[in-house]
Amino acid sequence: MHATDWQKSTYSGDGSNCVCVAATPAGTVALRESDAPDTTLITTRARLGELIRSLKTFESRAQADSRGTGAE
Repeated sequence: MHATDWQKSTYSGDGSNCVCVAATPAGTVALRESDAPDTTLITTRARLGELIRSLKTFESRAQADSRGTGAE
């Protein structure tokens, strides 16, 4: 996968254990692990957005449950 503009989260710091993302010429999104750059996952912007929303929802519910404020 040749993508020239790989970006990583500013939360990652200078470490090599992070996820990188790049827009592809085909209009899709490429994801890779910084310590395994030869393995690339290709998805659409919409699907990546769904994944991020799902993870945020899961994280919010887990935090609420840990505080004892989750729905029962």
